[in-house]
Amino acid sequence: MTIIVIAGGLSHERDVSLRSGRRVAQALRDVGREVIEADVNADLVPLLRRTPDAVVVPMLHGGLGEDGAFREVLEVLNVPFVGPTGASSRLTFDKSIATSVVRAAGLAAPKQIALPHDIFRELGAPALMEGIGAQLGYPLMVKPSRSGSALGVTKVDDASGLPAALVAAYAYGSVAVIESYVAGTEIAVTVLDDGSGPVALPPVEIRPESGVYDYESRYTAGQTRFVTPAELSDDALLAARELAVAVHRALGLRHLSRTDMIVEASGRPVFFEGNVAPGMTETSLAPLAFEAAGRELGEVFATLVDLARA
Repeated sequence: MTIIVIAGGLSHERDVSLRSGRRVAQALRDVGREVIEADVNADLVPLLRRTPDAVVVPMLHGGLGEDGAFREVLEVLNVPFVGPTGASSRLTFDKSIATSVVRAAGLAAPKQIALPHDIFRELGAPALMEGIGAQLGYPLMVKPSRSGSALGVTKVDDASGLPAALVAAYAYGSVAVIESYVAGTEIAVTVLDDGSGPVALPPVEIRPESGVYDYESRYTAGQTRFVTPAELSDDALLAARELAVAVHRALGLRHLSRTDMIVEASGRPVFFEGNVAPGMTETSLAPLAFEAAGRELGEVFATLVDLARA
């Protein structure tokens, strides 16, 4: 069996993807697996076709890696791969859909409005601001419906900041989502299903030096402090883990996922984003959860590769 770790692509998160891919590839080599590293280009499909026993580990972040399209190509080519299917990836990647699914499952998630760019352009900002503020209140969060790594995400404290925040979100996609702001402790919970059902790993608490967990805080060493497990009550930690597993199931995910959430002062966790291709860099959250659970990165992915092949 040959493992093909695919990283890179053309999304805004290409650099992060390459770093994740290199780290996972080396971790698999360290546990004795044969690994080929590949990018998304014209040579990829021929490589997959001439490697009959290949199992793919997609380490693509952003649109191409998480919107389900590439995974559906792998399904068409009958190439087994680690991670959620194309259909569940597409559902999870689109925040305007994923949040609705999570809320429909009876799980805590923020109130949300999805606003396509053409509606914003045709109707104009003034016509929309009053209605949005009345329905959601301030502060609120504005983000691209289909993007990752906090790109294009803005906290808006009053109506004057909403038009600029929407413009920033539209730089990364044609639909923006506007959500009610949830105050509390931001944590990430990785869910691992290596064949015996989904299990939530220790939650990681996120403490950015800047106060905002943006792109720079995520991928610059020293910009964010991570606490694993999160410094929350036992009841809050249990509720967070239960929410992550419930989200994993509601979105139809498999193998590996990460749920980002806010834990309110009351201890109630509130979903705000799912991730089908968690980063695996030195500053990423899932590897911290693996370590806290006593699991090695190479061991985790070797097990998932075997599961995908089976």
